[in-house]
Amino acid sequence: MLNKHKIIGSLAGVGFFLVLTPNITLAQGHEMEPASPKATSQFQKIEQPIGLKLAVVLGGLGLIGAELWWFMFGKTKSLKAQVKQGIQSVDIIVDGGYTPDRIQVTAGEPVRLNFYRQDPRGCLEQVLLPDFNQALSLTLNQTTSVEIVPEQPGEYIFTCGMNMYRGVVQAE
Repeated sequence: MLNKHKIIGSLAGVGFFLVLTPNITLAQGHEMEPASPKATSQFQKIEQPIGLKLAVVLGGLGLIGAELWWFMFGKTKSLKAQVKQGIQSVDIIVDGGYTPDRIQVTAGEPVRLNFYRQDPRGCLEQVLLPDFNQALSLTLNQTTSVEIVPEQPGEYIFTCGMNMYRGVVQAE
């Protein structure tokens, strides 16, 4: 897993590098007909105040941080599966992701995952369970169930068809 301090340190280092490096011309001007006798084919350096540069870098770092938090450090919703008629069972709402997205089960016992799809987006039409060689098509506003048996303790990932949304079955 990525260390949060290393990520923040790397982003801060890149930001300071961009602010403190001198303006470097990355493109060369093409031969153009001068509009006036003093016009040249070279780019002219435009000085920007350091405060403006700093504001742009801090704004960019803030947006990058918000994206990292959203995709990597956002809180997950965890739930322990309930035993019903000898089978561990959990209801999962599919609406902009999976709720809950972390399911705790006992290894070696059957688990029934009940996916109820509320989101009409095409990405969530399908759920993939690669560790169990399962692919389910989810019908809108209906429950689709699948039974799996996680033989060994560990984490078993399930994702949407485009691998944008994911959840974990954690067998203990």
